[in-house]
Amino acid sequence: MALRDLSMALRDISISLRPGTPEWPGDTPYDCRWTWQLSAGASVNVSAFSCSPHVGTHADAPLHVAEGAPAAHELPLAAFAGRARVADVRHVTGAIGFSELGLDAQVASVPRLLLRTGRTIAEGAFPAEWPVLSPECLQRLSALGLQLVGVDCPSVDARESTDLSMHHAIFGAGAYIVENLDLRDVEAGEYELLALPLKLEGLDAAP
Repeated sequence: MALRDLSMALRDISISLRPGTPEWPGDTPYDCRWTWQLSAGASVNVSAFSCSPHVGTHADAPLHVAEGAPAAHELPLAAFAGRARVADVRHVTGAIGFSELGLDAQVASVPRLLLRTGRTIAEGAFPAEWPVLSPECLQRLSALGLQLVGVDCPSVDARESTDLSMHHAIFGAGAYIVENLDLRDVEAGEYELLALPLKLEGLDAAP
């Protein structure tokens, strides 16, 4: 997953998957092993790994929150590639209002919004809390053609949420979700995003 800034430089904004990458508490953690190794006399090195598709940087599919909804292999690629706006909301606690996104009052469209909350797993710890979009903010973004919401924290909903209302609202607005971005070195501004999810048939999320 990458952002391209106006200088055409590519920036990797995905979380490294490795033993110890924080998973959502209770979810299946990342694990890896060697199936064959050259050092053991095999003709090749071949590894294997297992984890929840929600570990590290991933796209949620509507199936994650609704039975019978589209799965990961049905995510539309166009939503995950193209012009994106990074908003620095590290100063926000609780709900993120539209005025806190730092957008020009005359902005004509916001197809993809990436939120830099500063509450990331990138440094190896699962955050206790993080800010989330307010329903009113999402409504205004939807009117501006929103296709994708990306966050550097573990979820677009609050940690303690059980109804996952923001997931439902985003999907209901026809937009999609990327979680666990690494935006630590990314300033607010306009970028080109490339975040195509793996084509994992029937799953509720995709790295």
